[in-house]
Amino acid sequence: MPRPAVVFASGQLLTQEVWAPQAAALSRDYDLRFPDHSRDETIAGIADRLLDEAPDRFHLVAHAMGGFTAFEVLRQAPERVISLVLIATLAPNDGPAQTERRQGYIRLVESGRFAEVVEERIPILVHPARREDTPLLDVVRRMAAETGAETFLRQQRAIMTRADSRPSLGAIACSTLLIRGAQDGITTPAHQDDMLAAIPGSRLEVIEDCGHLPTLERPATTNRILADWLTAAG
Repeated sequence: MPRPAVVFASGQLLTQEVWAPQAAALSRDYDLRFPDHSRDETIAGIADRLLDEAPDRFHLVAHAMGGFTAFEVLRQAPERVISLVLIATLAPNDGPAQTERRQGYIRLVESGRFAEVVEERIPILVHPARREDTPLLDVVRRMAAETGAETFLRQQRAIMTRADSRPSLGAIACSTLLIRGAQDGITTPAHQDDMLAAIPGSRLEVIEDCGHLPTLERPATTNRILADWLTAAG
């Protein structure tokens, strides 16, 4: 019998390595897929590529920007998604302040200061107590370096032009789990509450002592939550 497929939708400046602990824990029981999220300048384009690379039916596990991709996948092909996990993500599009911040990042990168952008983002990516955690930060920096400036610019433009997904949340029919680090520096409890209220039957797991990167900061807890979820979701 073929193994159930799990497709992982990744965030900006992150590579497949962000899922390394989950790949090690789940690869025996599941067919794991890590679609390319580096070549497109729109969320719709990233979603199209994910659907082209994915099997007919799959569980979708999405982190951060990957959540924006997941919402688009569910608008395009909801019948293909068996279950949905949204990690450290949010449904609204950017407001003026977020757009200005992203435009500032773009200006820095275009002036050759990509490394500064990476270092500026690190404090909001991890739990405050782990901002001197060299092994963790080495992984974050390595993923950013592998992503590179040009891909980061494409990802920023995709994020800036994404749709507001709040109007379509009520149409999500598959089982949905939200996961958030309690000290996430990017998403808020209000973001999670909005999705919980709008997505029928959804539920939330909060991981304590964790920032925006639960898959790396709290891998054992994340692995347990995902394994239990996928088993129950079939």
